[in-house]
Amino acid sequence: MQNRIYNFSAGPAILPEEVLLEAQENLFSLPGVGMSVLEISHRSKHYDAIHQAAKADLKELLSIPDNYEILFLQSGASMQFSMVPLNLMPPVNKADYIITGTWSKKALKEAKRVGTINVAASTESENFNRIPSQEELKLDPEAAYVHFTSNNTIFGTEWANEPNVGNVPLVCDASSDMLHKKIDITKYGLIYGGAQKNMGPSGLVVVIIRKDLLERSSDSLHTMLNYKIHAENDSLYNTCNVFGIYIFGLVCKWLKKLGGLDAMYAINKNKAKLLYDCFDNSGGYFKGHALPDSRSLMNITFRLPSEELEKKLIAEATKAGFDGLKGHRSVGGLRASVYNAFPTKGVEELVSFLNQFKAQNG
Repeated sequence: MQNRIYNFSAGPAILPEEVLLEAQENLFSLPGVGMSVLEISHRSKHYDAIHQAAKADLKELLSIPDNYEILFLQSGASMQFSMVPLNLMPPVNKADYIITGTWSKKALKEAKRVGTINVAASTESENFNRIPSQEELKLDPEAAYVHFTSNNTIFGTEWANEPNVGNVPLVCDASSDMLHKKIDITKYGLIYGGAQKNMGPSGLVVVIIRKDLLERSSDSLHTMLNYKIHAENDSLYNTCNVFGIYIFGLVCKWLKKLGGLDAMYAINKNKAKLLYDCFDNSGGYFKGHALPDSRSLMNITFRLPSEELEKKLIAEATKAGFDGLKGHRSVGGLRASVYNAFPTKGVEELVSFLNQFKAQNG
């Protein structure tokens, strides 16, 4: 393990070392089972214990009320871009979408195939460097739902609080910040997230849906695209992502052992503050892409005075054991993704490296 580097990748991303070590120890044979979790039947009593424990721990972490269903689905969040409108938009056949980055645009594209979409707000003209204010939202009170993306991985912006949408169900893509803090689930009609950024391996998506909304799922929908079918079958209509759910369950146990989501949130705020303070105290040498009141705690995007310096920093950082710092082409520069599992020590060492780089190249 001494050869592990600091993984700043936006996803698939870092997992808790404690989780990786437990999975490694038990990968050949689960205790008391005699076979690997990679081989275990999703219909077995041994897997059922894993499945139910993962749901129970998630319910505890987020204080999910009994009138919500937890689904473990496949194909990641991108499939939800289609499933959400297919299940929730009829019969009204219109919805509101708030556009704050690449992933919300992709969700919008799929929703337009189903019905009429009102773009309630967009910050694209500002290269998505901020979250729109409540006053900017042009909401339709008759919309089937309002969709937003809580954290924008590419641009480094994040909603500090959910938008107020009145009585219309709020739908959220929380792929890159789910479980980074405690949220009030009762504010949401549906919240979903791909696991590969903050909760587990790729291929798994977690969906939390209010049970009354399941009645919107039409029997005419293709079976595997129907939330109601998945809920009725406890996410076991077909062979589920057994390994992904197993790792997700271990992550939930790790979070509980840490002290829960309030403790995790305090750690995340501290990690992000270390980097943002470095930028703010650099005299403009390091400049964040996101405006201060829209800064993400998960994905921290920044630029240097020139692209040549950015390339030099990335090259030197990689040699020093800081991997995945190159920013997305939409923004350029650098991006440090410091999800739940990223250690505070790694952020401290990156700040030290950045300050040293500035001293030598300023």
